[in-house]
Amino acid sequence: MSSLAGRIYASSHLSGSFTLRSGLVATEYFDKYRFESDPALLSEIAALAAGQIPDGTQGLAGLELGGVPIATALSLVSGLPLFFIRKEAKKYGTERICEGGDLSGLRLLVVEDVVTTGGQIVLSTDDLRAAGAEVTDALCVIDRESGGPDLLAQSGVTLRSLFTMAELQQAAALEV
Repeated sequence: MSSLAGRIYASSHLSGSFTLRSGLVATEYFDKYRFESDPALLSEIAALAAGQIPDGTQGLAGLELGGVPIATALSLVSGLPLFFIRKEAKKYGTERICEGGDLSGLRLLVVEDVVTTGGQIVLSTDDLRAAGAEVTDALCVIDRESGGPDLLAQSGVTLRSLFTMAELQQAAALEV
């Protein structure tokens, strides 16, 4: 497979028996950590994502856990500072939900690996805004096409995605 979309799909699409979070059993599973842990894929993803950074962005907000490797690679390519965003503040040390420095007054791009409904981005955007950051955009590698862009729009956030799940599937089918 030569296209990036096809290679992401090939590396992450698994067949077998998988128990989902809902408790249901599926015969197919998409393991996003496989493309995030592959240095060649991650490098190409970051290079492509760099072209999606909105003008005026002053920093990247990588969401725990899957957004962190994507945002780290993107920070290396773009030169923008990186902030690590937890799902909840830790109970020790700095006790902060946002790590990496003062983000007050900065225009941040939220970075996530895969977006399904967009719920975590909404929660994290609320946290970032409460800390004084300006957030109007989010970037993901894959939009699962399950309502994420619409939910985010209600929170004043535009979702930029490198690929939809349908595009990955289509690329994989074309390259077989």
